[in-house]
Amino acid sequence: MAISAKLLGEDEYIVVSTRTHWKALIFPVFLLLVVAAGGGFLAAVVPDGSLQTPARIAILVVGIGILLVFGAKPFLNWFFSSYTLTNRRLITRHGILTRTGRDIPLMRINDVSYEHGLIDRMLGCGTLAIESAGERGQVILPDVPHVEHMHLQMSDLLFGGPEGKPGDGILDDEAPPEHQRRRTAPEPDTETLFSSDDKDRG
Repeated sequence: MAISAKLLGEDEYIVVSTRTHWKALIFPVFLLLVVAAGGGFLAAVVPDGSLQTPARIAILVVGIGILLVFGAKPFLNWFFSSYTLTNRRLITRHGILTRTGRDIPLMRINDVSYEHGLIDRMLGCGTLAIESAGERGQVILPDVPHVEHMHLQMSDLLFGGPEGKPGDGILDDEAPPEHQRRRTAPEPDTETLFSSDDKDRG
């Protein structure tokens, strides 16, 4: 679920955009199957008579109510939750009626790591942990699909260049933060390329 292009800055583009992992839908789907099977069985065993139709309508209403209360919310939370990585920032969005979001500039991120247990590896997801320079410190993103790919993309953006470059969280007129710099070997002194004897001969 990509964010609107209107929300992107100049020269900003989306690298990765995804919803949270589909495992959040396991319970709603399971509930749907149970309610459908249970409702169908109850509707079938309702005895004949004048109350048969009202009883079946009541079963249908109760089944729909259970699905709306316990199944719709997890589905909508999954549908409206997204993680978006651009060449400038990490954007998270959550919420159905009340939307919440957070933008983390890449140049403020000190470290990024991930972990996933056996079940997460089987499902292809994991948890991304981000250490940022700020008041909140660590940010945890659960249920990230293809978390290794997301981690690799962020690492390339953060630490891909020897001195930082536009596109990895460094603006054109800014010096890269210390944690994004790499020390380069000093250039050899041209004076040392010639011996003192060579200077005397000259």
